[in-house]
Amino acid sequence: MATPVAAMLLAGAVPDARAIDEIQVYNAEIAPVGTFTLQQHLNFVWTGSNTPDFPGAIPSNRTLNGTPELAYGVTDWFELGLYAPFALANDGTFYSQGAKLRTLFVSPHAAERKTFYGLNIELSYQTPAFLQSPVGLELRPILGVRDLGWEAIINPIVDVSFGPYGQVDFAPAARIARQIAGDVWLGAEYYSNFGPFSNIGTIEGQQHTIFAVIDFTALGFDVNFGVGFGLTDASDQLVTKLIIGRAF
Repeated sequence: MATPVAAMLLAGAVPDARAIDEIQVYNAEIAPVGTFTLQQHLNFVWTGSNTPDFPGAIPSNRTLNGTPELAYGVTDWFELGLYAPFALANDGTFYSQGAKLRTLFVSPHAAERKTFYGLNIELSYQTPAFLQSPVGLELRPILGVRDLGWEAIINPIVDVSFGPYGQVDFAPAARIARQIAGDVWLGAEYYSNFGPFSNIGTIEGQQHTIFAVIDFTALGFDVNFGVGFGLTDASDQLVTKLIIGRAF
């Protein structure tokens, strides 16, 4: 899974620049044992930064970011996943963002539980146009409650990058949603990057984005669609996201 990209040079605290190939709050649900799932993430930055985060980086404005994600249910509490993220810049140039491998440990049968939890551990290699420190590690705890047609989930994410520009960022995400009918949910999702733990900057130098989202099932596909609005100058101001997935 990733958080919004924006240029920032405030108070010396710079959240780690990374492409928004995956905008998702993890809910501890995984593929059934012995089953594959395939998801396609697509996110478009309608209004973002025209300034690169660092020399050689791609400005976020008018970029399409995405990733196909293949996952396999190993047990009822463990899933393996593989990503191949990409981006299409505003000049039409296609970029590979590298690859990601994740291991997801969860409470079994999370969709049937009132409380659920998990931990995603993700190792990534991103190409130089997207991250100055190409090797990264994501630690994503999952804590959630679902009852009476409501759900609330938090992912207090810690992003670690290695190398000369390495740092440890705090990038929490959260979701609250209401079941409208059957598989249809309406809600709000929050994504952020507070910057490195060693130097948390001012709020205007941080990334904070709120998405209005809808989840539903159509023709056997699970769909999540959202429209996001940046809350600070350092955030992309308007982003849309789409996730389409299916088990097989």
